[in-house]
Amino acid sequence: MNAPRRATIATFACFAVAAMASAQETKIKRADLPPAVEKTVAEASKGATIQGFSKETEHGKTTYEVEMAVNGHSKDVEIDSTGAIVEVEEEVALSALPPTVVAGLKAKAAGGKILKVETLTKNGKLVAYEAKIMASGKRHEIQVGPDGRSLDHEE
Repeated sequence: MNAPRRATIATFACFAVAAMASAQETKIKRADLPPAVEKTVAEASKGATIQGFSKETEHGKTTYEVEMAVNGHSKDVEIDSTGAIVEVEEEVALSALPPTVVAGLKAKAAGGKILKVETLTKNGKLVAYEAKIMASGKRHEIQVGPDGRSLDHEE
């Protein structure tokens, strides 16, 4: 086998391994949830319309997500295999946000149109606001901290 072909095969193998190592999210049914996760779903989804479930394994840890609609807005709850809530993303109206957060999002959007804003809560604490924006014909996500300032790292 010639050197260029070996290099191509080696490159492809590296990408294949990287793809397998990254998180894989798969849609599942409620019946597939472990009992501890089902119990948390039952509590977290009171008054909501459940739209679906997914399962994701990343770095050897499995989490489950329930996608819901609550009073006309979206809410996604990520739960670990013990039933503990890890993360909550909940849609919020731009007009309901503190002025500093609105200003921070608009600055980061850099003229792009803000389509949807969500609170991002981890382990019961608000850690960021995440907005889906349309800029230059493409959808992007941006985040700011609870104070409207840029984050040191994405949550």
